[in-house]
Amino acid sequence: MSILILGLGNELIADDAVGILTARHLRALLDGDIEVIESDLSGIALIELFAGHERAVVIDAIHTGQHTPGTIREFDSTDLGPVLSPSPHYSGLPEILALARQLEVDFPSEVRVFAVEAMDMTTIGGQISATVADVIPQLVDRIVLQVRDWQRQKIHA
Repeated sequence: MSILILGLGNELIADDAVGILTARHLRALLDGDIEVIESDLSGIALIELFAGHERAVVIDAIHTGQHTPGTIREFDSTDLGPVLSPSPHYSGLPEILALARQLEVDFPSEVRVFAVEAMDMTTIGGQISATVADVIPQLVDRIVLQVRDWQRQKIHA
C-alpha cells in the first residue's frame, strides 16, 4: 500500500511551520511504502504530490480563532466543505479531489487531515510558538497510529 505523508506550510512563518516540522519527525520513524513530503505548495499544485498513492495524511496549521492554539483537529476529506477562493491555485482539498476525479488522476481513496490551531501565522522569520511546538510529539503519535491502522487493514484485506 502506498501511503503519502504531506507536511504543508512555510517554516519561515512562525506556526505555519508545524506541518513541515512534523513531517521531518515522521520521516525518521516511518518506513516501507510511505513517502514523506514537505511542501509549501497549495491548491491544484498539490495534485501531482497525491497522485499514485492509495492513502494520504495531510499535516497543516490552521488559524480559526475558535480553538486554543495547539489544539489538534482531525478530519477526513468528506468533513471539509468547499473553499471560496479567488483562484484555483488556492483551492481546498474538496476542489482538488473533484478535479482529480475529472482528470482521472490516480488519487488517494482516503485522505486524513491533521490540523493544528496556530497562534501566530503572520510573523515572517518568527519561530514556531512553544504552544504549537509542544504538540508535535502528540501529533506524530496520532499520525503513526493512523498509518499503522491503514497498514493493518491492508494485511487483513
